[in-house]
Amino acid sequence: MTILKHELKMNLKMLLIWTVCVGASCLGCILLFNGLKESMEEMALAYAQMGTFSTALGLDKMNVSTMEGFYATEVAIIFAIGGGMFAAMTGVMALSKEEEGHTAEFLYTLPLRRFAIVLWKYLSVAVLIFLFNVGCICLCLAGFVLAGEAPSGKELALFHGAQFFMHLETGSICFLISACCKRKQTGAALGFAVLLYVVDLMCRVVPDIENLKYVTPYYFSNAADIFVQEKVDGSMLFIAVCVTILASGLAVVIYQKRDLS
Repeated sequence: MTILKHELKMNLKMLLIWTVCVGASCLGCILLFNGLKESMEEMALAYAQMGTFSTALGLDKMNVSTMEGFYATEVAIIFAIGGGMFAAMTGVMALSKEEEGHTAEFLYTLPLRRFAIVLWKYLSVAVLIFLFNVGCICLCLAGFVLAGEAPSGKELALFHGAQFFMHLETGSICFLISACCKRKQTGAALGFAVLLYVVDLMCRVVPDIENLKYVTPYYFSNAADIFVQEKVDGSMLFIAVCVTILASGLAVVIYQKRDLS
């Protein structure tokens, strides 16, 4: 518990910055909706006929002139990419920062097994991702109240639930990377999060690589799909949970056997 409290305290500033930046961006976009509503009605048809571009962003499924469509195709992208990057950075720094900062010499002399330390570290990553999601959701809800409109509560809850699992999967994979590296691979983690989003876009528009949807967690957590289908793909969510468990488990096993510098 002491390690968890310490990790949360050390990452509090980063958590606040990312939550405010991503959440405020979402809130700002929501508040822009009323001013753009009339022009969006004229642009909705044009968006729906833009071929692969509209398919990739879900514009062929949603009407951007409604709050639900605007949120699913515009605001949700900001939240998904920003959250993925935050989760990746949080996960990749959790373990490797100890060796890079030469604090491992102190941490691993404590009367705690390395197994317990890694578990507390992973729990801190999960808690930080959860707090980030809660903070951003609160700012989005504030935007809906100020705008006077909101999407369906059920689909909104499903989307944000899927986003949490997507962020946790991304963070877990980067936690595994952290367990294998002696230095923080922050740039690689941020690039990895963006790459997963690009893979999602590509597999939606190129039929030959459609199976890549099983690789990227952005696919099952896509807002347009969830709002249209009114559900989350259970099989792909199961894959995401399995990847999360596997990545975190491998991180524990690898880190316990590593010689720390």
